[in-house]
Amino acid sequence: MAAGDLREGRIVVVGASLAGLRATETLREEGFTGSLTVVGDEPHVPYDRPPLSKQVLLGQATADTTELPVRRNPDADWRLGTAATGLDPLEKRVLLADGESLPYDRLLITTGTRARPWPNPAEGALDGVFTLRTREDAAGLAERLDAGPRRVLVIGAGFTGSEIASACRERGLDVTVAERGPAPLVGALGGTLSKLAAVMQRNHGVDLRCGVTVTALRGNGGFTGADLSDGTRVDADVCVVALGAVRNVEWLADSGLAAGPRGIACDAGCRAFNMYGIVTDDVFVAGDVSRFPHPLFGYQMLSLEHWGNAVEQAEVAAHNMINPGPRQRPHLTIPTFWSTQFGLNIKSVGVPTFSDHVVIAQGSLEARRLAMVYGYQGRVTAAVTVDMAKSLDYYRHLIETAAPFPPPPGALDRALAADVPIPSDVPDPKGLSHGPTVALTGYLPDRRLTVLRPTS
Repeated sequence: MAAGDLREGRIVVVGASLAGLRATETLREEGFTGSLTVVGDEPHVPYDRPPLSKQVLLGQATADTTELPVRRNPDADWRLGTAATGLDPLEKRVLLADGESLPYDRLLITTGTRARPWPNPAEGALDGVFTLRTREDAAGLAERLDAGPRRVLVIGAGFTGSEIASACRERGLDVTVAERGPAPLVGALGGTLSKLAAVMQRNHGVDLRCGVTVTALRGNGGFTGADLSDGTRVDADVCVVALGAVRNVEWLADSGLAAGPRGIACDAGCRAFNMYGIVTDDVFVAGDVSRFPHPLFGYQMLSLEHWGNAVEQAEVAAHNMINPGPRQRPHLTIPTFWSTQFGLNIKSVGVPTFSDHVVIAQGSLEARRLAMVYGYQGRVTAAVTVDMAKSLDYYRHLIETAAPFPPPPGALDRALAADVPIPSDVPDPKGLSHGPTVALTGYLPDRRLTVLRPTS
């Protein structure tokens, strides 16, 4: 297809998300003049999700005010409230729940994730049991918190669960957090910083239970409490299930794409792989639903749940959809993440789970203000700051240049002898209630194929 032709034709975006919106804007900004259709299973135009676990739960904003600002009118046909149910890559059609099928020349998949539900559907349906992912989730939970429950139970101490617990304590509500792993945030930040997270939660009055699982949610129509694996019971009026995310890939089961529980595998240019590991030239992926290789992290496939990554990957995907090969560019952004909880501002750059050792380069755990640097096989791979965000750009540069680990003396505010690197103590995610916000998912698509050769 000639370069001029790439700026014409039919593009369908499945996923009316942050990534979907930014991609449509970029397509128009870079000269795409063809038809543009956006499919979304929710009835809303794209909205911002981070405020749902922060400002909305604190009563500082309402869920219906989280609509994303539009940089420019993408002049798209919005099909909202209609889910995609299948993909026919040969006929180049997206199948919709209402029976219609949309033809495309190029397709962008930005279907993101959904909250992992409680595994027992009957218990999960009890009145007072919530997950937090959508506008409706946040509005319903905020309303329950406004009513002043006796106690809130949060299951899972990842970033979302911890932010929910923080909002409850800021409201003056009693809260219990149950986490299967050894500490909050351990799956994202490793063992050392997770100890600080545990201290902060307990200092703010959280009833933190680690190393336990919730075995049953109790109630007759309405939630009244939960049984824990250590034989104790928590009496509560509200339960928030914060067990991580599920990638929205089921609709692609028969598509032949490399789509599985960890997302859709794509190359660094956001082009989707098929199940044989062959890259496609007309199907692209961006945002939380994608898995892409990164040279700074061993070319492993990364699966990210990051606001910034969704924006930047969507812009790269849109650019590559309407530019020929020599003009295409890779998505090589360093992952970043931030969270505010229990009075702390936590910011992360790089991939903390891609590490074997850590060192505290600035500040201290005791002061609750620090910069922790992560290394893997002798080079810097990540940094996390606590109330020290201005240092983050410096550490980003160390990651981008594959600087040696431990970092050089100029990166420290004290002698290294005082802080010898220690193991980063990143646990296997299988043993946690929460998952990392950056997941290393191996090198190739999920499926294992067997090659059958004729005997004669």
